[in-house]
Amino acid sequence: MKIAVIGTGYVGLVSGTCFSEMGHQVICVDIDEEKISQLEKGDIPIYEPGLSELVIANHKDGRLQFTTSLEEAVRASRVVFIAVGTPSAKDGSADLSAVFSVAEAIGKAADGPKLIVDKSTVPVGTAAKVKAVAAAATSQTISVCSNPEFLKEGAAIEDFMKPDRVVIGAESDEDFELMEELYAPFVRSGKPILRMDPSSAEMTKYASNAMLATRISFMNEIARICSLTDADVSLVRKGMGTDTRIGQAFLYPGIGYGGSCFPKDVQALARTADENGYEFKILEAVEAVNQLQKKYMAEKLIEVLGKDLSGKRISLWGLAFKPRTDDMREAPSLTLARELTAHGAEVRGTDPEAIETARAILGDLISYHEDPYEAAEAADALILCTEWNEFRRPDLDRLGKTMKRKLILDGRNILSAQELSNHGFERYAVGLPPIPPT
Repeated sequence: MKIAVIGTGYVGLVSGTCFSEMGHQVICVDIDEEKISQLEKGDIPIYEPGLSELVIANHKDGRLQFTTSLEEAVRASRVVFIAVGTPSAKDGSADLSAVFSVAEAIGKAADGPKLIVDKSTVPVGTAAKVKAVAAAATSQTISVCSNPEFLKEGAAIEDFMKPDRVVIGAESDEDFELMEELYAPFVRSGKPILRMDPSSAEMTKYASNAMLATRISFMNEIARICSLTDADVSLVRKGMGTDTRIGQAFLYPGIGYGGSCFPKDVQALARTADENGYEFKILEAVEAVNQLQKKYMAEKLIEVLGKDLSGKRISLWGLAFKPRTDDMREAPSLTLARELTAHGAEVRGTDPEAIETARAILGDLISYHEDPYEAAEAADALILCTEWNEFRRPDLDRLGKTMKRKLILDGRNILSAQELSNHGFERYAVGLPPIPPT
């Protein structure tokens, strides 16, 4: 099938590339000429394992093309995906200006029937608005369906190629059949394609992310209570997770969630509720807890070292909001860096992939180091912010000799308490019993 994908950000580029890998003819569109030029050369603007190889291979074989001409892409395609950003506005609602701008442009370019697919995460009722905007700009037949994405950064290729389910919100059998033909290669293992109306599909995306964010914030609250009562959150998590009604996914406490989805989707769903006269109290609490949790390790460090951190060197291991990505959007490390420097600390950061992304956001607020042991040199404390595999089993002998004080704050609960204790480290984690200084 011939399809166009408008927007070559995270969702658009992954989606277009995976469709082309399954034999579809795909044209990816972006207004950024430099980005399109880079993509044509095989330079991928984001870090996602496996993506670069697929882009290069499918572009070489002619199934994946890149252009700045939306009109050209629309006219060559039967199905047009909208995959542009929907960032949070100041009031927490989703900014849909780019979505509507693209919808109008699609309508103007249409030279025949077009199925527009909302791949961007959009509030309930957006499909109808997109249809109205596009239809007003053309005499051609326009239909719109919602097809939300459920991609985890760092595992997006696997998620797209082997989805748990494919959600399609459409209004006609013809549109459902087009979409099912498009996704048929991805569900050969028997995973379901779920047919529903567009509004229900839009709500499914928000409800899914809101539930996952709720589990994270709930577990972070439990972890705080564990710290106050000498309970061990790792044992509590196992006790909860083995209940088949609950399960273990997303019950890992830490220093808060970040990224491009959970923060803005929680805010947008709460805003949707508010616009419809309902106060979504649970989500308001989820967001409030998450903001507090991002400061948790800074608070713990101040408790240990004192409020005035002048002259103290703090090493942050991990800057990206999660491993296997260079995404810094809403990353807890940003909050920690700002909190610690505000109290006078010198902050050193390290990350396998996100250093340049962090530098673009934080500038010279902190220093950046490729080598994690260099980042920890003469440090008064080390805070583990991101659970990269590289950080799970550090050389504790080397680290102990490198640091000024053997003080570690494990924000992801991934380091072995026994090993840390054996090497004389003082350790504080999230909801785990502390290892006191020796």
